[in-house]
Amino acid sequence: MLDTSDRLFPGTFPPIARDRLETLQVNLGYRCNQQCQHCHVNAGPNRSEMMSEENLREVVRVLTGGAIRQLDLTGGAPELHPGFRELVMAARERGVAVIDRCNLTILSEPGQEDLAEFLADQQVEVVASLPCYLAENVDGQRGEGVFERSIAGLRRLNALGYGEPGGGLVLSLVYNPLGPYLPPPQDDLARDYRQRLAEHGVSFNRLLTIANMPIQRFGSMLASKGQFDDYLALLKAAHAEQNLASVMCRSLISVDWQGWLYDCDFNQMLGLPLPGRQRLHLRDLDPSELTGRPIAVADHCFGCTAGQGSSCGGALG
Repeated sequence: MLDTSDRLFPGTFPPIARDRLETLQVNLGYRCNQQCQHCHVNAGPNRSEMMSEENLREVVRVLTGGAIRQLDLTGGAPELHPGFRELVMAARERGVAVIDRCNLTILSEPGQEDLAEFLADQQVEVVASLPCYLAENVDGQRGEGVFERSIAGLRRLNALGYGEPGGGLVLSLVYNPLGPYLPPPQDDLARDYRQRLAEHGVSFNRLLTIANMPIQRFGSMLASKGQFDDYLALLKAAHAEQNLASVMCRSLISVDWQGWLYDCDFNQMLGLPLPGRQRLHLRDLDPSELTGRPIAVADHCFGCTAGQGSSCGGALG
């Protein structure tokens, strides 16, 4: 894999600072049952990195403090971590909302037969990856048979009450572009998704459009095709100043599988630590100390402000 990080620094992205910390986004490890072309984590079946029990206890300690309103679990496939369910239950017992960033095919993996029921019982919001409503596009990006397994997973979640309008079990789908271009308008694409997925008997609450970041596996693919500079220029040209007020790093902090802190998941993958001080670990986290502090930025950040904007919660504008 080509390392493209040197093309992002020092960068021209404008300086920004933190607001109040509300979301703890925890990467439980890089092991995944899929290996997708756009993956900025470079996750896959052969990755062995996994958060330790000691760091899981630190996550629970931070949640116990009461400042964090939401725990956002990611990976890899976070459900493959043996401590995933215990962590979810600990968060819910403390009144913390939980998001599971689910690739859908994990629901049909051996040993995960009751995963969907567990998520429903704990009232976990499922944020599910489905980069297109066409089988050939999904399978081309994520592997043969992934679309069919994803639809089966969505039907199973629907049967448990996920995706019902006004219901308590929220099912959000995530769209990633299949190539080096920006996502279309989120509302327009959501209408297309609803119409096409209804043909498969599937419903959902929200569609989140997320731009591909020019880092890790996707950045390497761009570089190998001679498209990296053009894609970065596209992001910069589409920068919308108003999106700076809503970027996710203002209210979120990212924790890697070793417990180190970053301003966002993308900075984590670049090894870009919190600025202006020594490297911080989860055990050192004091949410009140982060408010007003500068955020580490480089040119990949234009992926969050380009066009309608992009974050873990979808479009910003």
